[in-house]
Amino acid sequence: MSDKKHSTKTSPVLFSDDEVRILNAKKALKRLFAQQEPNPTAVLNELKFEEHLEVRQEQLVKLQAKVISEKMKVIIVFEGRDAAGKGGAIRTISEHINPRHYRAIALDKPSMEEQGQWYFQRYAKLLPNPGEMVFFDRSWYNRAMVEPVNKFCSQKEYDEFMKQVNPFEEMLVNSDTTLIKFYFNINKAEQKRRFDLMEDSELTRWKKTAVDEKAQKLWNQYSKYEKAMLAHTNTQAAPWIVIDADDSSKAYLAALEHILNVLA
Repeated sequence: MSDKKHSTKTSPVLFSDDEVRILNAKKALKRLFAQQEPNPTAVLNELKFEEHLEVRQEQLVKLQAKVISEKMKVIIVFEGRDAAGKGGAIRTISEHINPRHYRAIALDKPSMEEQGQWYFQRYAKLLPNPGEMVFFDRSWYNRAMVEPVNKFCSQKEYDEFMKQVNPFEEMLVNSDTTLIKFYFNINKAEQKRRFDLMEDSELTRWKKTAVDEKAQKLWNQYSKYEKAMLAHTNTQAAPWIVIDADDSSKAYLAALEHILNVLA
């Protein structure tokens, strides 16, 4: 019987010439030296993402000029469960475009006056002007998931919304409006991890709302309404683009690349 022990040595990580170039840059070296246990692979992945992101952000700046010159009207809806990364995606995508020609909308709960209006009225007045892009961090689709799950609307109000939303969006598209709908999908464990990170930091604790507090307990109810929403409102005129958002960086890039493809 052999007395030789199995070797526990691992093969060294090999980097391509291009990856070595990235790691030798001042930005990479600064991050490596700041780490207690330098992790070249993690730093490399971060910098690759930033390089890809910068290229696509530059492309969006150029395409925004097209939106302005051709007087296009663009609506980009970001939906998804709490902590799915909707706000972060909007900030990343819009970071370098001209702020005079886009708006990011994140509405609070409706006022008493708005509660008495036609449901879509508060959103209709925020639609883009010619030459403008509007990003909705949650939208009229609050009534498809958040409101019924949390009992903020009646069954009748929910049913009316589901009858009216597809014709409403079809009218937008038929009025020369580009409508892009993203659904950021995360799993339950990832949502909990993100909520825990919010709680652990004084800088982000304010982000967690009363609705967020119940999101994990109501996970299955959200799943029921999520399924109904995606099935009923995924139309030819306004299809849903469902993005796996467990990895935020990949989700941001996927959304940005889709916007570029649509606007090109």
